[in-house]
Amino acid sequence: MNSSDVSPGVPAATDLSRWRMTSTGGRRKWRYISEEESNARPQNMIEKYSLGIDCSEFIKDVPRATTAKESAVNGMNFFSLLQCEDGHWPNDYSGPLFLIPGLVIVYYVTKTEFPDGFKEEIIRYLRSVKVKDGGWGLHIEDDATVFGTALNYVSMRLLGISAEDEDLKKARKFLLANGGAEGVPSWGKFWLCVLNCYKWEGMHTLVPELWLMPTWIPAHPSTLWIHCRYVYLGMSYLYGHKYYAAEDDLIRDLRKELFVEDFDKINWPYQRDNVAACDLYTPHSWLFTCLFSFLDVYEQTHHGGLREQALDICYDHVRQDDVMTSYISIGPISKMINMLIRWHKEGPESEAFKLHIEFVDDYVWMGKEGVNMQGTSGNQVWDVAFGAMAILEIDTPDDPTFQKILRGAYSYLDCGQVIESSPKCEDYYRQYNKGGWTQTTRTQALVVSDTTAEAFKAMLLMEDACSFIEPKIDRERYRDTVDMLLPMVNSNGGFSSYETLRGGKLLEMLNPSEVFGDIMVDYTYTECTSSVMQALRHYVDFDPGYRTEEIWAVLKNGLNHIKSNQRPDGSFEGCWGVCFTYGTWFALEAFACMGQNFEDNTASLEVKNACSFLVSKQQEDGGWGEKFASCRERRYVHSERSLVVNTSWALLSLMAVRYPDQTLLQRGIKLLMERQLENGDWQQESISGVFNKSCAISYPAFKNVFPVWALARYAKLYPS
Repeated sequence: MNSSDVSPGVPAATDLSRWRMTSTGGRRKWRYISEEESNARPQNMIEKYSLGIDCSEFIKDVPRATTAKESAVNGMNFFSLLQCEDGHWPNDYSGPLFLIPGLVIVYYVTKTEFPDGFKEEIIRYLRSVKVKDGGWGLHIEDDATVFGTALNYVSMRLLGISAEDEDLKKARKFLLANGGAEGVPSWGKFWLCVLNCYKWEGMHTLVPELWLMPTWIPAHPSTLWIHCRYVYLGMSYLYGHKYYAAEDDLIRDLRKELFVEDFDKINWPYQRDNVAACDLYTPHSWLFTCLFSFLDVYEQTHHGGLREQALDICYDHVRQDDVMTSYISIGPISKMINMLIRWHKEGPESEAFKLHIEFVDDYVWMGKEGVNMQGTSGNQVWDVAFGAMAILEIDTPDDPTFQKILRGAYSYLDCGQVIESSPKCEDYYRQYNKGGWTQTTRTQALVVSDTTAEAFKAMLLMEDACSFIEPKIDRERYRDTVDMLLPMVNSNGGFSSYETLRGGKLLEMLNPSEVFGDIMVDYTYTECTSSVMQALRHYVDFDPGYRTEEIWAVLKNGLNHIKSNQRPDGSFEGCWGVCFTYGTWFALEAFACMGQNFEDNTASLEVKNACSFLVSKQQEDGGWGEKFASCRERRYVHSERSLVVNTSWALLSLMAVRYPDQTLLQRGIKLLMERQLENGDWQQESISGVFNKSCAISYPAFKNVFPVWALARYAKLYPS
């Protein structure tokens, strides 16, 4: 979908000058305050920039840079204005359009009131990201789908918008033209069942009894990727109880509006395999069809005692997830499902439910288009680690701005490290986490291999380069990080994301989502493997006396794993960014950290082929540009024009291995300099993040971090 296909800018629904954000230890909280409070505390730069309000009082235009170093410094100076006092860069980690409906539905069912201004700005956001000809997609750059349209239509209605609203009339027209909500994919079926606008008989069973199986069974839930595991944990609990919201007039109206057929006459069992063609990304496999033919029969005759035992275990895991993640959970879907379950089990006055309401703030962001729901409770550590390393590359140790940024980044990462292991990790199938970093805040406690590695590497680099940072953290904490990372290596030499690879590829044939790819197990990734390799390679030099032989074995096996991921055209597929440019950057950084480069005549055939791939994709304007479609189609798809983030990744890749053609590099650097705004910022272009092949997600800091990094690296390599 092109940006021209999205609804044009929708006017603010509230007075934007009255929005304020606070951040404590990375926990961001937006509030709409009174006019009196607003006058007492003027908006700061971060708030105005996030809301799209004129920031000229904070920003001064600077002379156009004439060198890469000047351009990098200009970028650094602008980026420094967006750094919070706690050291991180708050921004909008959104993009998926199936997250807000969970928030709205749970608030409606539990009769929870939104804070002032939120309801109006959620409506504005949904109007802003709607496809012009009707409907919503899976994400903000997607064409309309039944999943996105049905759930966001419902959200608008629950928020008080009339069925006769012009936007909703267009959405309803699209929905009914594509078979109605009968064909909504399974996650949509789930939310509509909760709202009492679908029947549980229309879903394949979610078999809560799976949680009773011995853990050695290959399909035990503990073998699933943690995101998948915790979404289906909560879904299974509510499915097992066949929970429906109390019926009311609005729910009865929605039953009339969403479906092609009369709600009471729909053949619900037939809908289990009914998925709209415009939504389907991962069709049910033959194995799925065979297995669920049996399980759906079992559901009709299941043993009541076993069901109760299974639901007790599911609830125990939900409770423990709340405790271990401070009521944040791993993502917004499991968060909102857990919140509903605690309300259902313990009631609206329970301490657990009240804590859930408090921690909803961690997921909510007020941005230029309105209030949205983020993909996790933020992206704080990831942005701080990359931001610090980009600034370090500028190498201006006497510059006060340089020092301020890195002191803040070091402090945030210091406070963000998990310093005590979560209790009962093994009992609840969690990875050991002491010494690691989460993607967001320490309190969430779910460490990630690549986030840990990038934070670890950034800390080590700052230890070496920043004598002005005091005090430094205890070296034992770095050893804790090594102790956490080394057991995460898989038998193939690669690293997964949150946990070791526990399940086999066969499990992917049981993917029930229909709209996502590769969700069932925690696969090994080029990006995660490279991040860990780079961090450990730095650590060997930093502390050569600790577990050195084990580290070198991991490094050698990791490089072999990355080699095995190379495609015939020389590229590496990225799984968390767009796409082959991103994956190839991580791969070449891994080769570089192992000493392979053109400068020393040590570049392997794999390095040469990867560079040839990147060079072949350079566009006429000197830059690189890759569409999100690359991720979905799993082949390189050129964008219509070069993009600064893709260009930066390509340049960083080539420079990492000291690619010898300076003229080629210079053309890319020239594009970054030309695209830079007069204040040192860059425009937000296409979305640059992805998960599970089919869903795009925003990383707004990337447009500031990676151009600065590429410019600074070029200036260091070619100072003249």
